[in-house]
Amino acid sequence: MTTSTFANSTLLVTGANRGLGQALVDEALARGAGRVYAAARRPVPHPDARVTPLQLDVTDLEQIRAAAELVTALDVLINNAGVSLPDDLSDPLAIHQHLDVNLFGPYEMSKAFEPQLVRSGGRIVNVLSLAALAPVPVTPAYSISKAAALSLSQSLRAQLADRGVGVHVALPGPIDTDMIKGWDIPKTPARAVARAILDGISAGDDEIFPDPMSAAVSPGWAEGVVKALERQNVEAVRAMATAAGG
Repeated sequence: MTTSTFANSTLLVTGANRGLGQALVDEALARGAGRVYAAARRPVPHPDARVTPLQLDVTDLEQIRAAAELVTALDVLINNAGVSLPDDLSDPLAIHQHLDVNLFGPYEMSKAFEPQLVRSGGRIVNVLSLAALAPVPVTPAYSISKAAALSLSQSLRAQLADRGVGVHVALPGPIDTDMIKGWDIPKTPARAVARAILDGISAGDDEIFPDPMSAAVSPGWAEGVVKALERQNVEAVRAMATAAGG
């Protein structure tokens, strides 16, 4: 997918009513998207006629099914909706709450829209966090859910590659949004992160490191042991399938 591919394309962005989700909607429009479905639990109007606000809670299977029936054509699904709450691992319900949104949300959305994406040769983009690679001690349940979502993304990538669907993962560091507004740390503006994510999709990057903090991880990632093991596992499965078929 190149930059020009966003022209006249159809995208669906979850968590699109504020923060990074809103920035992703605006950046897609700036790149010529023909239709953007801006999904959120509480959708808000948008001045651009190309935007269709969509009420969607990613933990509500009925709403996901209804959205999949409404959106009959789709080029890019951006699973951006997320939750992050402080915890100390003393309450298992906190882990369940984060997994429901940050893991099962992208899973259910990806499976529901898989037929549309196969038809278009489209892309799934899961917005995760550097916490998927190394946990943040004050938000362990969030970190657990994002690490699980990274594994989900790698698995989807392997399963959907032969069907023409690409799977990208965005791994940003701290973003200047409401989610961490009380954290006194350096943060990257949401609009800059959105631009970098769409640039990464255009470049075909499996993993996208869209801000200065995450960019420090990028040089060693592509040829690192984790990426090498992912490729090795995929090739091993393909080899077994070939042998079984022969």
